[in-house]
Amino acid sequence: MKVFVDEDRCAGHGMCLTLCPEVFDMSDDGWAVADPGDVPVELEPAAREAIANCPERAIREIS
Repeated sequence: MKVFVDEDRCAGHGMCLTLCPEVFDMSDDGWAVADPGDVPVELEPAAREAIANCPERAIREIS
């Protein structure tokens, strides 16, 4: 699994970073960014929780 953050939708709440800091980070501009690589299997549940809890629905799972 990979994750993508739509920078046009992200409002910088940081919920994803709180829930899965191994996959998400904040840019210098205050927007969420995702590790471009594959999410390790053991982090997939946390990444999916971050996707489900994004207030702006800016994160999606991609294959």
